[in-house]
Amino acid sequence: MVITGVDHFASVCEAKLVEWYHKHKPSINIARHNVVIVWSSKVLQNYKCLVATTVLDDGVYAEYTYNGDKEELYEDVYEKVTNTCYKEE
Repeated sequence: MVITGVDHFASVCEAKLVEWYHKHKPSINIARHNVVIVWSSKVLQNYKCLVATTVLDDGVYAEYTYNGDKEELYEDVYEKVTNTCYKEE
């Protein structure tokens, strides 16, 4: 896989997360317009982004890393386990 720029990388990541949902959570109807790039960075030939969706109470987000030297894309998908607010110790 060859990534040709920041916009291309974002597009590939959005498509990959939609593919992940179709494979692992087929009961959730999701399309690319439901995918949000939360954060993205490029350093030299390497890219990284955090991706989430507009699916409520889903808690899924993904991290994509592109290694430009090896022309490989890595996908890590996470689910939120807890969300705790601590106001005092």
